[in-house]
Formats: sequence, C-alpha cells, structure tokens
Amino acid sequence: MLTRRHVLASALAAPAILRFGPAQAATTLKISHQFPGGTIDKGDFRDRLTRKFAAELGRRSGGEIAAEVYPNSSLIKVNAQFSAMRKGALDMSLLPLPYAGGEVPETNIGLMPGLVSTYDQGLAWKTKPVGKALSDFLADKGIMIITWIWQAGGVASRSRPLIAPEDAKGMKVRGGSREMDMVLQSAGAAVLSLPSNEIYTAMQTGACDAGITSSTSLISFRLEEVSKHLTTGRGQSYWYMLEPLLMSKSVFEGLPKAQQDLILAVGAEMEAFGRIGAEDDDNTVAQVYEKAGAKVYDLDAATVGKWRDIARDTAWKDYAAKTPTTAKLLKLATDGAA
Repeated sequence: MLTRRHVLASALAAPAILRFGPAQAATTLKISHQFPGGTIDKGDFRDRLTRKFAAELGRRSGGEIAAEVYPNSSLIKVNAQFSAMRKGALDMSLLPLPYAGGEVPETNIGLMPGLVSTYDQGLAWKTKPVGKALSDFLADKGIMIITWIWQAGGVASRSRPLIAPEDAKGMKVRGGSREMDMVLQSAGAAVLSLPSNEIYTAMQTGACDAGITSSTSLISFRLEEVSKHLTTGRGQSYWYMLEPLLMSKSVFEGLPKAQQDLILAVGAEMEAFGRIGAEDDDNTVAQVYEKAGAKVYDLDAATVGKWRDIARDTAWKDYAAKTPTTAKLLKLATDGAA
C-alpha cells in the first residue's frame, strides 16, 4: 500500500515528478486480485491487464511510479479488498464489483441479470449518466474506477446442462451476485454464495451442481475438469459482470497531479485490451470445454429473454427498492440513458 513515507517522498519530489525526469521511484502501488498469476504475455487476461498497466506506469513515469501485482489473493483475501481500498489499506484491485454488494448494495448493479446484454452497451456506461452516477457514488465511498472492464459469463455444470430457467429446478448453483441468486431461486434452484476461485472445489465435492461465472474464470479456474456441460456467453448472455480496475481514492488523492493524470490515462488505455481479452475468452472457453469432452451450448435471444423476464420481476424490483441510489442507477440503466 502507499505509505506515509511514499506520500512525503512524492511531495518532496513533486517538481521532478511533474517533469517525469530521471529520479528514484517515489511511489509504489500494490495491485491485488484473486485470479491466477501469469506473465505480461500469457495467462488470465485480467492478470495480464494489471501487469501491462504496471509496466506502462513505470515506463511513462521514468520509474517514478512502480506497481506490484499480487495475484491469487496472495496479498489480501478477495472479499476484504473493497473495504481495504476504502480505508486506504490497499492501493488497487481488479475486482468483480458485486463482491462489494454485502457492504455497499448499490454495487450489485454491476451484475444485474439481463440488464446488460452486449459489450457495447456495458462499456458505454462510462460516458453515460448511469456510469457518471455510479462513479460519483463509488467516489463518495472512497473508491475510483480506473479501468472499465465488462465480462460475459456462462455456466459450467456437472451432470446436466443449465441453459433455460426451467433447467435450474432442483440444481445447486453458484450465481455470482445476490440478484442472480434471486433469479435462480425463482427458477427453482438452490444457490451458493462463494467467490469464483472456490467454485472448482464446490463442484468437485458435489456441493455445487453448476457455476455461473465469466468466460475467463471458466477457463482460468479449470472448471472443465469437473464439468460435463457448458453454456457459453458468446454472442449474447443474460450474465454480464462489471469487473473494473479500482483504486483507493485516498491513495489517489495523496499523489501529485502528474501521477494522478498518468494513472487515469493509462487506465483508460487498458480498456481496449480488456474488451479484446473478454471477447476472445467467450470463444476460447467453448474450445477448451469441447476438448475436455464437455457438451457446449449457446444462448439464443428467446432464452435470454426468459431470464430477463424473471429478473425484471424479482431482482430488478428488489434492487430498486433498496435505496434512493439503487432506484436511480436502475432507472438510468433502463430508460435509454445507458
């Protein structure tokens, strides 16, 4: 994390930092995430994105900003990351936004079943009223969005496919958010609440029949080893998650303006890489599961519509009724503004 010593060093070095001239590193940022670690060129694209972000910060600041990446929840457990950033105890995290839903229910807008159905729609939030409202709300909670990343999701299942809502009856399913769980329960499923890096063990032991998660996590966590069926998110899906690169606002505000500007610029530049990575994995996941012997299914518009209809009557209504902010966010996301 950014220590008081780093803040003081940054302040003392401000003239040099503004020029980004040769100097010793004044700031070291720690970036945490739950995903498998790799290299800047190979592995989970979310890990690669954080490494590219770190490398670009170092290069363009002349070494005056250094960033260290901690994959696999090796620095801090995933469910503690959002709170740690709010307190300034963690600098940055690439985090599924709804993981903060227990602490800040408004963040569950980031995985509202049927609300986002394409990458274009999700990524447009950044410049639309819904994105501004969400960013402002998070800033008030001590969190900044540095890179907007959306991911489509699919379903890996052990014994029988989960494609349409009627397939869910009697299954034990990990949905990924409180709202997705509500939809699954309405369809007749029992639900499990656990982070994506714990789905493998739950499916392996039989505690979970099916797991819904992003295409990238379906690959990175090797769920094809415990699955016989895959429903993909390629083309269209009712499951899109906002999984941004976030930063502690207090840490950000402790940096000189030149460093702040560079972090924001590099963060924005990473969004194209994030989209390509997510879309590539929507296709790659089908190949991985087919190779492992699983049967693969794609969603059609009618099936996505069935899930959306259930979500409107359950999760959307429940979310909108929680706080004035949840009502505002859902309205902005559904009234054409998004």
